[in-house]
Amino acid sequence: MPAYTLDTSDTVTAPDGATLYRIRYADGTPGGYLQSTTNLDPASDARVFGDAQVSGDAQVSGGAQVSGDAQVFGDAWVYGNARVYGNAQVYGNAQVSGDARVYGNAWVSGDAQVFGDARVSEPPHCLTIGPLGSRAAILTVCRDSTLGISYATGCFFGSREAFLAAVEATHGDSPIGNAYAAAVMLADHVVPPYTQE
Repeated sequence: MPAYTLDTSDTVTAPDGATLYRIRYADGTPGGYLQSTTNLDPASDARVFGDAQVSGDAQVSGGAQVSGDAQVFGDAWVYGNARVYGNAQVYGNAQVSGDARVYGNAWVSGDAQVFGDARVSEPPHCLTIGPLGSRAAILTVCRDSTLGISYATGCFFGSREAFLAAVEATHGDSPIGNAYAAAVMLADHVVPPYTQE
């Protein structure tokens, strides 16, 4: 007997319009909602519980957890040891990984990459800017419990100072370097550094 079934009489509609079915464990305990059993990766330790919803082509894998009233949809991917909870939403092509936390009323969307020890609990805690640079990349700036504020773009992930040093070394005082410098100035005024909550 499988450890769970999908209860076709208990459904909700996901933000993208998909029908999600309540999980019922073998002992009758209700779980979260799934669009289909293919949304589950048996090799993963990922957990989706509470009233959390994962729909569309979204993926939750590794040791990630999605709980509370959180929603992960579209082509979003939550993996590693990341946590998405509260009323948070992760959607579009967004990725949340590492030990990142997205919670409260936060929305992470588009091509955002929330990595490392990012802590996003309100919309201003994560800023995406782009396309920027020679590769038309997206720059994601987030509050981070280790770095204060983290910068991620392409294969770069690090602090504000490390990002500015990499831009200077690669682009100097060129139009691309100046565009990245302007993005950092904007982030300085929008994204507050992480403080212990």
